[in-house]
Amino acid sequence: MSGDAWHARIECGGAIAGAGFLVAPRTVLTCAHVVRDSEPGLLTVSFPNRPDLGMLSAVVAVHGGWAGGDTDPGDLAVLELDCEVPLKAARFAPPGHEPGLASEVLVAYGFPVGYDEGQLAQYQAVSTIRIADEWVQLEAVTAHGQPMTHGFSGAAATLPNGRVVGMVAQVAGEQGVLAARMLPTEVLARHWPGLGELVPACDDGEDPTRRVYELVRRAEATGLDCSADQLFVDAVGDFGPGLPAGGFGSLRAAVGYVQWEVEQPTEALARFADRLAERLDGPAEPVVPVEPAAGWSPILVEIDRSGAGLDQVTVAVSAYRDGRPRPIGTVRLPYAEMQEQVQRGIDRAFKQLAPDAEELLTFVLPRDWLNLPVAHWACSASDSTPLGCAHPVVVTDHYRHHSGRMRHQLGKKWQKLTTGSGAALHRVDCGAPERPLGLRKRLREKDAGLAGYGAPPTTAPDHFEVGLNMPVPVLLWPRSGCSGAAEHSAPCAGTAFLDALAPEVEGVPPTELPRHIQALREEAAEEEEPERHWARDIQLLWDDPRCFPEPATSLHSPVA
Repeated sequence: MSGDAWHARIECGGAIAGAGFLVAPRTVLTCAHVVRDSEPGLLTVSFPNRPDLGMLSAVVAVHGGWAGGDTDPGDLAVLELDCEVPLKAARFAPPGHEPGLASEVLVAYGFPVGYDEGQLAQYQAVSTIRIADEWVQLEAVTAHGQPMTHGFSGAAATLPNGRVVGMVAQVAGEQGVLAARMLPTEVLARHWPGLGELVPACDDGEDPTRRVYELVRRAEATGLDCSADQLFVDAVGDFGPGLPAGGFGSLRAAVGYVQWEVEQPTEALARFADRLAERLDGPAEPVVPVEPAAGWSPILVEIDRSGAGLDQVTVAVSAYRDGRPRPIGTVRLPYAEMQEQVQRGIDRAFKQLAPDAEELLTFVLPRDWLNLPVAHWACSASDSTPLGCAHPVVVTDHYRHHSGRMRHQLGKKWQKLTTGSGAALHRVDCGAPERPLGLRKRLREKDAGLAGYGAPPTTAPDHFEVGLNMPVPVLLWPRSGCSGAAEHSAPCAGTAFLDALAPEVEGVPPTELPRHIQALREEAAEEEEPERHWARDIQLLWDDPRCFPEPATSLHSPVA
């Protein structure tokens, strides 16, 4: 909590009136009753964890409709600061958290008497039942906890991860009473519709919320004539909630209903945005299906260092259908959480494939991560089956995947490979005296399409780099085994690997190799001692740019 500088202190005429929280660079949310006695020019906001920002003047920009009584609804006020503040705003939890509030410990940052710098209180929802469809009742986690008294009104109620799920609106009036009431996020959005845009639809992946609200603003500004009811029906589909009685009076009302009433609203909001965009900009040009290479429908998983820290990675997942990518989402997260995110992304990507699609899991990795055991990762937390046994799994190099020069060269090589019955395996034995330049010359003269290494990339980096920088579409190697040292006993694990590999892959059409390697991985997993099977740790770099066609270029001039 100490790092969340968005917690605000509200003062009226120099006296602390309550709490609030920053939701946008110039916008603070608090209770209407906190600022009811404010006078023009005497309402100020400060941020205790950023005292250098000083006292900032504010005005009430939006009032939630509170009539002044303790049980009157709409106890909400939106304050506009006189300037933007250089702070990250509070982050809201996605819709759907309210049913589980009774099992969560909520934290509030308030300013009771004697604690001008602030005090924390831990509370828990008594029940998911709302009082008068407005408040959730809270009680202290422990009998000796901090009471929510004067000074806590307007404080954000946050989950342990810091995400906001509501605002403290009523505090205990009696000495020693450890109870309070909270306005959950959905109720806050009911009284201030502008809040909806600030609440993400999902915890990770591509969030359509801001896009759909931006489109709604465009539609309102242009006076677009369209049916909010029909857009809602198109968005939720056959299995979503039905139209409410009387339908929707506005596009904004329809979006809010999708956001709060549809379970897991991400996809429905995205469809709503797509349909609305068509009405604003006209229908998109017709999509001409592209025949995928070798019948594959790839699921692409790109993993890279994020640049935000040594431990941070970026994971981007997309699914190809009709030869065109459908982004699933891009997330930055710690390296330790990468595998779990990949599992979730792949599972979501399968929903985008055609029912009869032949999936191909393709991992695009930095060059020094090509030996990651992605084929051994479990399918999910509930299914320990290795990905490489359940599906064809291949890897490719980040540079090769994005280089226009390499894509062109690889494309020409695949045209040659598909006209033959199979490719010969060009061996790169472990500990081989062949110099890297000699290997390059051999691969070029033989017009190699398939190369096998007897050692992992880390033990023969110079030889391995030659294979990556040459347009050799298929590389195979054991993830572990021989050390690759120049002087080692023969025969070794690397030699045994290549001896076993050659008859398995030579003569196999290169487009079929992902399926063939999957079968070998399954065979190894079924052994009594799978770790002794030569193919258990096989890694397949398979690079067919035809599987990943570039998006079609628009025929319209971008400056027309």
